[in-house]
Amino acid sequence: MGIKGRIHSIETMGTLDGPGIRFVIFTQGCPLRCAYCHNPDTWDPLGGFVIDVEEIFNKILRYKTYMDFSGGGVTLSGGEPTLQPDFAAELFKRCKNAGINTALDTSGYCEQKDLAKILPYTDLVLFDVKHPNQKEHIKLTGKDNEKIIQNLSFIDSMGVKIWIRYVLVPGITDSPELIKKLADFLTLFRSIEKVEILPYHNLGVHKWKALGLNYPLSKINPPSAEDIKKSKKILLDRGLKVS
Repeated sequence: MGIKGRIHSIETMGTLDGPGIRFVIFTQGCPLRCAYCHNPDTWDPLGGFVIDVEEIFNKILRYKTYMDFSGGGVTLSGGEPTLQPDFAAELFKRCKNAGINTALDTSGYCEQKDLAKILPYTDLVLFDVKHPNQKEHIKLTGKDNEKIIQNLSFIDSMGVKIWIRYVLVPGITDSPELIKKLADFLTLFRSIEKVEILPYHNLGVHKWKALGLNYPLSKINPPSAEDIKKSKKILLDRGLKVS
């Protein structure tokens, strides 16, 4: 019996989750409950469908030409892919052996031993920083960020390339003081290549409604272009590369 994973969906020609054209696998199950989550249907660890590593790897190989041409690869996203460390490690190991770039999209809220299984086969970590402040992090996600900070340090110590992703939510994660605090924190890590500022959007609201959930940020609008520009400037002024 091969190693199996429980996944939500697959995007075969993704361009938003790492460099180049990506084969993106959205895994099922997540320990966080982010107020702005646009994939609440991935929360349930028993949702989605089960697939064998062999089967999904064979699907990946069909797109290798596009990946090679564009400098792309495979991205494991979610949900939270580190909840299925054996599946993630085995899939990435096969990808690496086939010369396919691998990217892990994680919140960092996981056990370090699980990360340790996956990182040896990981070329890039897309690390989602939710909020620099401990109390506000709990309000925003339902969990504290102590484990997340420890895991970011662990990834950094392993020398794996990191792209930080930060969602700019008006009134919650966008104050200049907070962005300065974030910038000062991120400059402590040598493996961070860049910071991606992701504007908050409410495109996933219909999923919350379909699941019978109350969307907590219904009165918040996406940030303005000017607010995004200001946040990026603070990070740039601290010597961080921003996109």
